[in-house]
Amino acid sequence: MVRILPDLEEIRRTLAPFREKLEAYVHILSGFSGKVRLTGPSDENTLWNEHIMDCAYSLPFLPTAGKVIDVGTGGGLPGIVWAICRPDLEVHLLDSVSKKCRALGSIVHELDLQNTVILCSRSEDLSSAERETYDLAAARAVTSLGILAEYLSPLVSTRGRLIAFKGPHYRVELDEISSEWKKLGLSFPEVHKYRITDHEHYIIDWGKESPCPLKYPRRAGMAEKRPWWR
Repeated sequence: MVRILPDLEEIRRTLAPFREKLEAYVHILSGFSGKVRLTGPSDENTLWNEHIMDCAYSLPFLPTAGKVIDVGTGGGLPGIVWAICRPDLEVHLLDSVSKKCRALGSIVHELDLQNTVILCSRSEDLSSAERETYDLAAARAVTSLGILAEYLSPLVSTRGRLIAFKGPHYRVELDEISSEWKKLGLSFPEVHKYRITDHEHYIIDWGKESPCPLKYPRRAGMAEKRPWWR
């Protein structure tokens, strides 16, 4: 079953108290165009309409308290949006590209985000140090759902949550795995639909029901070469 998320006007009202700081973030992000590839577009209106608003739809999924991680964060989407709108949370931004991490450090410093930690690492490596310590892990535009689940599940504590941002092709990725999610300690995913302008977007949402087996995640590259569900 596909659940429908709040409409765009409700999301705009949610962002209203944080609009000034979010606009400052967009302005800083647009300034990195040509220096470090943090996002596709550099136009501020496009960044707001296609990125900030998109990330804002994940705000209802955040825990009431605790520590969350944005995996493959790039320019800080959605993690910096979380950090601005939920200053009560500890937000970790994970990326394996050092120049992106340096750029994120500059953005976080300029926005004075005291609740934000930047981690320059691969998720496979971070899982050794931070295994099952996060209340929520998320990724946006990173990889297919099955591979992503292997990266995220080892980071999330039991009774925590995983979310992924997806387009309409999510159905093919879910069908391929069927009901095998329990192998990673996960519930069967729920699908949440929302619309921005004329485009349909989806958030895929798993509950973490039991510990992830210690053999996951495997070493770098193995998730793509040998899918865990086959």
